[in-house]
Amino acid sequence: MAQKDYVFTSESVAEGHPDKVCDRISDTILDTFLEADAEARCGVETLATTNRVVLAGEVRGPASITPEVMVEAAREAIRDIGYEQEGFHWQKVAIKCLIHGQSTDIARGVDAGGNKEEGAGDQGMMFGYACTETRELMPAPIFYAHAILRALAEARHAGRAPSLGPDAKSQVTLQYADGKPVRAVAIVVSTQHAPELEQSEVREIVRPFVVNTLPEGWMCEEEHFYVNPTGRFVIGGPHGDAGLTGRKIIVDTYGGAALHGGGAFSGKDPTKVDRSGAYAARYLAKNVVAAGLAERCTIQLAYAIGVSKPLSVYVDTAGTGTVDEKKLAEILMQAMDLSPRGIRTHLRLNKPIYARTAAYGHFGRKPEADGGFSWERTDLAEVLARAFT
Repeated sequence: MAQKDYVFTSESVAEGHPDKVCDRISDTILDTFLEADAEARCGVETLATTNRVVLAGEVRGPASITPEVMVEAAREAIRDIGYEQEGFHWQKVAIKCLIHGQSTDIARGVDAGGNKEEGAGDQGMMFGYACTETRELMPAPIFYAHAILRALAEARHAGRAPSLGPDAKSQVTLQYADGKPVRAVAIVVSTQHAPELEQSEVREIVRPFVVNTLPEGWMCEEEHFYVNPTGRFVIGGPHGDAGLTGRKIIVDTYGGAALHGGGAFSGKDPTKVDRSGAYAARYLAKNVVAAGLAERCTIQLAYAIGVSKPLSVYVDTAGTGTVDEKKLAEILMQAMDLSPRGIRTHLRLNKPIYARTAAYGHFGRKPEADGGFSWERTDLAEVLARAFT
């Protein structure tokens, strides 16, 4: 039986965290390709360290997207994050592009032809999750950890927090009573700052962003509010710690509150089911909960490279469901074509909508008019509810 009274912690990292810088660059290059060709293929990895960035991976797309274009896209991504520091500066950083063409062996597994349907870009299993802890149907600890850092970043970009730098991390520990989050018992925020600031000053800059983000009355006790616990955080970003694409997969999803598949998202075009399959699983899980069929829902999809249909579809409502899970799985497969092409078509994923996903979570965001975060729609909820009436 699941615990009812417990504490649970999730963390987030800001757009200026070294790994998130790399995710942003990889997804910016992906968007560059998709803007030129909706059927382009990308698997782009990024490494960042002191004033140096290395781009690697495989692509298939227009010849107009040259290494020089990719380098410039990476540089603009760094500029947009806000890095103009001695150890990492968008103008001064040396960027080396080692990206080459996609393997023909991978391409033949994905491409449709003759009687063969388009296959998955890789094997693997993906998980989606939703719960009633927040209005966005996300686990509360990761939702608020993201929200604190997003609020700090918006203030920094708007000039309302000029003494803070791009690199930051948050950690939110919530108390659960009878299975529901009721208050914060510990909050950690570490943020890069100007050298002249003392720890106490950074603490008071950060405080209102935390208090205003959490629900009223949820703020933790003062002794458990930690801001820059080491006392100083001036050297940050890739100058302070090397970054790599795909190293923050738990931050990207559910903060450890739910299962996670084996693959990262950033830099991968939607033929890669690591990404599109995870988006589809979240979409279905969210619609199950939005339809009132469960308070919690986990969905697993599994694929083989080159094979169109999922090998398995698993649904678990953790004892909170009001309908038979086996029938629910059958209804979900009828409601959405879960082939790679079916997912991309249903969620309109062949668009340049990915750079914005690189920080503050891929899930729990608002669907956007241009198709961004389409997997957060709840347009299937009514269909699912009707299927059980």
